Amino acid sequence: MSESENRRGEPRWTLDRKSLELDVRRELEMPSRRLFNRRVLTLGGLTMLTGCTLQDDASVNTFLEKVSRMNDRVQAWLFSGERLAPTYTEADITRPFPFNAFYAIDDVPHVDASTYRLVLSGRVTGKRVWTLDELYALPHAEQITRHICVEGWSAIGRWGGTPFGAFLARVGADTRAKYVGFKCADDYYESIDMPTALHPQTLLAFDYDGQRLPPEFGFPMKLRMPTKLGYKNPKHIMEIFVTDTYPGGYWVDQGYNWFGGS
Repeated sequence: MSESENRRGEPRWTLDRKSLELDVRRELEMPSRRLFNRRVLTLGGLTMLTGCTLQDDASVNTFLEKVSRMNDRVQAWLFSGERLAPTYTEADITRPFPFNAFYAIDDVPHVDASTYRLVLSGRVTGKRVWTLDELYALPHAEQITRHICVEGWSAIGRWGGTPFGAFLARVGADTRAKYVGFKCADDYYESIDMPTALHPQTLLAFDYDGQRLPPEFGFPMKLRMPTKLGYKNPKHIMEIFVTDTYPGGYWVDQGYNWFGGS
């Protein structure tokens, strides 16, 4: 890091790009909770990057928002569709796989399969509804990958469904758009960047461990992304939309990092 002066004669800090990339790669390989603890220990250094003075609650919140936005930009910069998340064997699967949601298991929504219709909207040429039978007939893929929760735990599971990038191509989604958003039966909502949507491991999942998704795991479908933390993987999907307008997300709008890479 080198120091120079801005027009007002105040110190201005710059970063060596190679050093930043090495540091960021090391940080992004760490689980989220350990990342948080490490960042807390380096607040003094980061204040020089963000220009925030941590004197009160408002300035702390502003600082954290700036760090989160910087984290989003760096993660997006490092993300590559050619870099795959690790895959595992049948013997590695966590059984039973844990339930996790922002509500108790007794409050899981039950969607009627016979009347279910997936709605497509936004920058999509094929704006028609899809029945479950039509979705189940799409080309099938499976993956055994690790689900990583922002709370610090992880579990390995087997998901089946159709590659999401291929589905977007089939429905005529404009892949030049910035975002893909999701609205869910449990009032959850989420959004992802287009490069993640097109990643080869991003799956529109209808099955878990060889069976149709049970309600607690997201019936009738969830988006499975081993490149993202768990809260970025929406369940009970009712609508998918493509947009250039930032859609936010349930937890993101409460302060979580938007990119949410694992």
